[in-house]
Amino acid sequence: MSIVEKIPCTIVTGFLGAGKTTLVRHVVENARGRRLAILVNEFGDVGFDKSFLAACGVEGCTEDAIVELPNGCICCTVADDFVPALETLLGRADPPEHILIETSGLALPKPLVQAFQWPAIRSRVTVDGVVAVVDGPAVASGAFAEDPEALAAQRAADAAVDHDNPLEEVFEDQLLCADLVVLNKADLLDADARARVRAEVEGHLPRAVKLIETENGRIDPRALLGLGAAAEDDLANRPSHHGEGEDHDHNDFETVALPVREAATAGDLAARVERAAETAGVLRIKGFVPVEGKPMRLVVQGVGRRVTHHFDRPWRAGEDRDGRLVVIGLKGFDRDAVAAALAG
Repeated sequence: MSIVEKIPCTIVTGFLGAGKTTLVRHVVENARGRRLAILVNEFGDVGFDKSFLAACGVEGCTEDAIVELPNGCICCTVADDFVPALETLLGRADPPEHILIETSGLALPKPLVQAFQWPAIRSRVTVDGVVAVVDGPAVASGAFAEDPEALAAQRAADAAVDHDNPLEEVFEDQLLCADLVVLNKADLLDADARARVRAEVEGHLPRAVKLIETENGRIDPRALLGLGAAAEDDLANRPSHHGEGEDHDHNDFETVALPVREAATAGDLAARVERAAETAGVLRIKGFVPVEGKPMRLVVQGVGRRVTHHFDRPWRAGEDRDGRLVVIGLKGFDRDAVAAALAG
C-alpha cells in the first residue's frame, strides 16, 4: 500500500441510547459490497458484541471483521487498546477499505482523533470524519441522553474513565468535534420540537457542520462515508473541555467580555456580530445588548455566520443599559479585530 493510500476511518460518537449501534448496523447492511471493519468500544452490555454483525445476514460480514475494545472508555485507553486493535485490522492479509469506530457513550472524540497522529498508524489511516449521533427526544427534554442514570452508572463502573466532565460537557465535546451531526429519532418530534432541538444542537457547533435528521439510524452510507475531513490534521478547529493544560490537548480556547454600544436595531447588531464572528479563531459570541427605543434587552448568540437573537426581559429599574458580549475563541485570536467589528 502506498503511503498516500490511507485507509479512511469514521468515528461514530454519541451518548448511550442515541442510536449509534443502529446507525452502524444500517451502514454495514447497505455498504453495497464495500469491505468494512468495525471497532466497537464495548462495555458490559452496552453497545454490541461480535455476534451483532455475524448474525445480520450481510454477505462477507463475519466475526473477524469486528474488533471489540471491552476495557472501558476508548478515549482513556488509547495506548493500551485502540492503537493495537487498529494495527491488528491493518495487518490483515485483506485489510478493510473503510473502518467504522463506535465509541462508548462516555467517550470524548478528540483524544481518539489525536491518536491518529501516532507514528505507528499515521501514515496508514486517516479520520475521514467524526459523526455525532444525537438523541432528538432526549435533547428536547433537556436531558441530552435517553437514560442519564444509566450513563452515570456506566461512568461509576468504568474504572478506565479518567475524565470527570459533566454530561453537558461530554455532549458538547461530541458536537465540537463533529464533521456531521445525525439528529436521530426525528420522527418522534413534532415540527416545533424539531426546530428547538436543531437550534439547541446548532448553538453548540463552532463551525458549519451538516445536520441530518434520521429515523432509527437509517442513513445513506454515502452521506457519512467519504467526508474527507482528515480530522487528525484539523484539531485546532475542534475545541474540547477535556484535558485543558495537558500536552495532548494544547489547543485551548479563551474568552473575553467586550462592551457593546446600544444598537439601532436588532438587525444592525446581528450584522456586527456576524462580521466579528468571521475573525479567524472565533468560535462563538453571546451576550446581551440594549436596542434603541426598546424596553427589553436583546440576547444574541453567534456561531459562525449563524446569528440568533431574541428579547428576554425588560431592563430593571435602576439597571444600567450596558451591552456586553462574551467572545469565545482559540487561544490568540485577534481581540482588537473582534472589538472593531462589534463597534461597527
